[in-house]
This record gives sequence, structure tokens and C-alpha cells, in this order.
Amino acid sequence: MLKRLFDIGFSLGWLIVFSPLLLIVGVLVKLKLGSPVLFIQERPGYLGRPFRMVKFRTMTDARGPDGVLLPDQVRLTAFGKFLRASTLDEFPEMWNVLTGDMSVVGPRPLLMAYLGRYNAFQTRRMEVKPGVTGWAQINGRNSLSWDEKFALDVWYVDHRTFWLDMKIVVRTFFKVFARSGINSEKAATMEEFRG
Repeated sequence: MLKRLFDIGFSLGWLIVFSPLLLIVGVLVKLKLGSPVLFIQERPGYLGRPFRMVKFRTMTDARGPDGVLLPDQVRLTAFGKFLRASTLDEFPEMWNVLTGDMSVVGPRPLLMAYLGRYNAFQTRRMEVKPGVTGWAQINGRNSLSWDEKFALDVWYVDHRTFWLDMKIVVRTFFKVFARSGINSEKAATMEEFRG
């Protein structure tokens, strides 16, 4: 109950305080990357139940002669990289927190396609709501291997407390300002999890 009250207060306050910034970023995304401004994708939430996660888009829809989308590293523009490095692309996720699909703190929601690839240990990350930030995010983010991420996510599931959440929130701000662990060394975005 305390966690949910914090989620509601934090997300509502965040959306109100940063509404001018959200508007500015939305206009810039429209001008630089086109429509739609928001990237909405179905992700697995608590116990794997799907929900629609909302973010600012960071890539173009550029396609090759065959009509197939170009690789991520081609479609991810300098502006998109800035949005990701500053985490501005994730600001709209506070709406998902407010509606109860996500929490401020929890394992990051991955792709629906990964659900069938998890082993029993990895599936335990979904015993709590997914979060905007989490234990793995403040301990390496995209510089971690998948095994390291899952181990940190499950550690959080087993050790979660309100005070640990507060620690993660505070440390997240320092991580964002330091811009550490933003990118994977192997790809423009995190490499695909293959099980």
C-alpha cells in the first residue's frame, strides 16, 4: 500500500512539474523524427500480463528499398541518442505508473517476445510490477549482460523494501546525470535476449 501511494504521488507530481518539458520534447520529436510522437508498445507487466507502455520515440521509420525497416543504429538519430542518454524518452512512462501498470521502481519491462525464452529463475522478475528504474539500472543498466540483469532483478524481488526503493530513486538521479551505462557495447540498443 505504501509503495502504491508513493507511486501515485510521485508520478502525478512528476507529470505536473515536468508538463512544460514534456510538451517541448513532444514538439521537438515531431519536428525531428515525425509522427507519431509517442512510441507505444505492448510489454509484459506483473505476472506477465500485457500492458501498453508509452515512451517518446527515438528512432525514425526509415526503410530500405525493400520496405523493411533499416537497422536500429541507422534509425537512431543524434537527437534520439540524446533523449535516451538523458532518459527524457522515458518521462511519459510516469503515466503507466499513475495508472498502475508500472511502479517507479521495479525490473524494467522487456519485450513480449521474450516471455517464452525465460527459465524459471528469470521468470521471477515478473513477481513484482515493472519499473521506470530498478536495481539493475543503477548497477550498470545496458552495460550489463542479460545474466547479470536477471540476477539483479531477482535480487530486487527477494529484497524489496520501501527504503530500498527510495535508495534506488536517489541513485537513479546520480546515474542519469553521470549518463553511465546508457548503451550496450554490442549494439545501438540492447542486444536481443535469446534465452
